[in-house]
Amino acid sequence: MAASWEESVEYSINTIYLLFSAYLVFVMQLGFAMLCAGSVRAKNAMNIMLTNVVDAVVGSLSYYLFGFAFAFGEGSNANPFIGTSFFALKDIPNSTYDYDYSFFLFQWAFAIAVAGITSGSIAERTQFSAYLIFSCFLSGFVYPVVAHWVWSSTGWLSPNSSNLLLGSGAIDFAGSGVVHLVGGVAGFWGSFIEGPRVGRFDAFGKAIPIRGHNATLVVLGTFLLWFGWFGFNPGSFDKILVAYPNTSDQGNWTGVGRTAVATTLAGSTAGIVTLFGRRLLVGHWDALDVCNGVLGGFVSITSGCAVVEPWAAVVCGFFAACVLIGFNILAIKLQFDDPLEATQLHGGCGAWGLIFTGLFAKEEFVVQAYNAGAVGTVRPYGLFMGGGWGLLGAQVAELLAIAGWVSLTMGPLFYTLHKLRILRISVDDEIAGLDVSSHGGHAYVHAEEHQRRFYADYVRIQGNRS
Repeated sequence: MAASWEESVEYSINTIYLLFSAYLVFVMQLGFAMLCAGSVRAKNAMNIMLTNVVDAVVGSLSYYLFGFAFAFGEGSNANPFIGTSFFALKDIPNSTYDYDYSFFLFQWAFAIAVAGITSGSIAERTQFSAYLIFSCFLSGFVYPVVAHWVWSSTGWLSPNSSNLLLGSGAIDFAGSGVVHLVGGVAGFWGSFIEGPRVGRFDAFGKAIPIRGHNATLVVLGTFLLWFGWFGFNPGSFDKILVAYPNTSDQGNWTGVGRTAVATTLAGSTAGIVTLFGRRLLVGHWDALDVCNGVLGGFVSITSGCAVVEPWAAVVCGFFAACVLIGFNILAIKLQFDDPLEATQLHGGCGAWGLIFTGLFAKEEFVVQAYNAGAVGTVRPYGLFMGGGWGLLGAQVAELLAIAGWVSLTMGPLFYTLHKLRILRISVDDEIAGLDVSSHGGHAYVHAEEHQRRFYADYVRIQGNRS
């Protein structure tokens, strides 16, 4: 039956909203690139920029061929663990499951973000061929399986499933666990197996700071990620024109606005707490620490952004900063080296985000986000909001399942690459820098070299004239 004019308009607006959100999430790749480039030394800038491009292009093909199918393939025989249809987008668009090309593009933007998180953990010491291997495996298989658990209607952790875990299902609205915890745990294993960078710790185990070469790029990357997060979190509603029953002025459009506000408040609170917390610890105001604090707040609120009040987002951001600072202190004590603090930020704050949702989710917002505001619907909600232990239990189950799954897949992969001697570069190449040893030259043309090239061109031009 042909759609009515009203249905066509509604579909068009929802599609435009989802595509625009996908574009915003993709802008986060630029944010990751700037953040990573500024956080490493100049001798490795070209390498880290290239890995960010590779994450996007390799992730595009692997997610197209396998990843989307593993994440959202539902078929006739529903599998709660992994999807089994839609390989290479066969049978997409699909009206039965409400999947179309715009939905694929939005989910693809999430998939390539995961590999970008892990790349930061193993920066400045990893062979480029290893990036190609783990990026394809992570975005094409490991991450999609977790996405199926939580975001597919047939997944065993899904809050939209007909058989809800603990009567609730896990609420991970935009991916504190599905995206950030996956990337953080994968980064942990890569960094742990590779070991610290040369010179990061002295012979007595004392940490030696290795500062990134460009604070301007770090701040620019942070603001680009902040901008992209307005697609990441509010965009996860998928549709904006969904009205809630028995109301004349509420629908997903109100949820979208509240979600954007919650995202902003959590990141801002975490940033200011990190600013003063680090000031007390190190004795000065550090812009780079504040940037990571802001991102830690965003990571934490991503799980419950659509189901909590704005005041709760402030609480989320406060404790996200504490988690980040605490894990950074622990990392130094354990001589764990993550150049971008990705494990601590995305792993630690992602885990806190899942727990936070189990504590502070509001019943009204849970029903709106997962049952379109259906009257009479009863669902577990946050423990501190009077909703019992069901949701918190499901959140803990998701946290443990993700940590276990990623460890069982990415841990052996990194260890195999290590034993095959294709994971870490040699000490000499690391000291010289990846740009020179692997990519044919520096990312920047220094003043002396620029002057020398200018003089050589001048001599050549003069010679041609004579």
